[in-house]
Amino acid sequence: MTSPAAALPWRAGLAYGLLGMPLAFAALPLYVVLPHHYARGLGLSLATVGALLMVVRLIDAVAEPLLGRLSDALYARSLRAVLGVMGVSALAQVLGMSGLFHPLVQGEAALAAWMVAGLLLTCLAHSQLLIAHQAWGVRLGGDPLQRGRIVAWREGLGLLGVIAASGLSVAWGTGPMLATQALALVLGWLALRRAPAPLPGPASPATRAATWQPLRTADFRRLLAVYLCNGIASAVPASLMLFFAQDRLEASDAQIALCLALYFLCGAASMPGWLLLVRRIGLQRAWLAGMLLAVACFGWTAGLTRGETGSFLLICAFTGVALGADLALPGALLALLIERQGAQGRNDGAYLGWWNLATKLNLALAAGAALPLLQWAGYEPGTQDPQALAHLAWAYALLPCALKLLAAALLYALLIRRETHIPAPTKGITP
Repeated sequence: MTSPAAALPWRAGLAYGLLGMPLAFAALPLYVVLPHHYARGLGLSLATVGALLMVVRLIDAVAEPLLGRLSDALYARSLRAVLGVMGVSALAQVLGMSGLFHPLVQGEAALAAWMVAGLLLTCLAHSQLLIAHQAWGVRLGGDPLQRGRIVAWREGLGLLGVIAASGLSVAWGTGPMLATQALALVLGWLALRRAPAPLPGPASPATRAATWQPLRTADFRRLLAVYLCNGIASAVPASLMLFFAQDRLEASDAQIALCLALYFLCGAASMPGWLLLVRRIGLQRAWLAGMLLAVACFGWTAGLTRGETGSFLLICAFTGVALGADLALPGALLALLIERQGAQGRNDGAYLGWWNLATKLNLALAAGAALPLLQWAGYEPGTQDPQALAHLAWAYALLPCALKLLAAALLYALLIRRETHIPAPTKGITP
């Protein structure tokens, strides 16, 4: 392994960020395709799918701080231990994903049990990989812009993974998609062995007290509140996108794949622009600008009707640009906070555990609330009832915009008003 470089050359960024591709690759199948697959393809009711997803994601969320504690213990031991556990977790994720999309049972009760078991295996393995990978990036250190670049490498390559997943799932089906993900996991793990080594930190025991320490930090609680609200705003449309595109817009599979690819491609392409904005106004204000852009663009989706796929494509492009801010900037803010609290190289896994707990709570609340609520409001997959489709459009577009505005208000009140934005350096790295 190489030592961390001040400006993170592109080879080093690629070596670190490549594992982000297969980790994000799993996001679209798990959070977008899977609910649709079990509800429409295998016949489970929306309420059942939503309830099961919420239960599993809550269990996974509760496990996140413990997995963060494990990550700290592994880093305190050696990088060989970190890479070893990551390799085992990668294998478990591949097996879990394969089982989820190719169930060996039939019947509603058996399918429900299979779905829960497969999700638990997949999500816990994925969480351990994700926390360990994020902790590696946090331990690379750097100033605000450098932090943004580290996260941008990870999340930018992750978006390419999501684009590949959406394209492969439509063009070739789930089998080739899952095989590609397995190959990408192997390549990402091998690349990480050649990535810049994390900065050494003082070895400290991963104790129970250390696990709870982040929640005793007021700055972390404020940042976590903003992240949680903003995440729910993003998770609701992720859970409903396929239902909206197929039933409200009557889009074809190819059109849906194009919309997803454009959304994520614009997110990846926008990251250098967001880093330029960070240089001018700081991480917090740049994130606020991304939230407001998302609301301004996405609210129009509620008015779309059958056949307006072209307009939806345009909305996907602009909201994809806003996505770049959501992916690159919160993680950089967290890394800076960890450094300021003296936890870098010591207790960063605990912070990342609670951070990822918030991520899983977002997904749990989105699936557990939105899907049953839609069923209660009269929507069923495949319906042509105008009132039910209107309810679907409101849940898909207007509810997320309201939550995003609330997140923007929290960001301004809890972070921006309390602290002057962190100035980016005038020299050094360039986005």
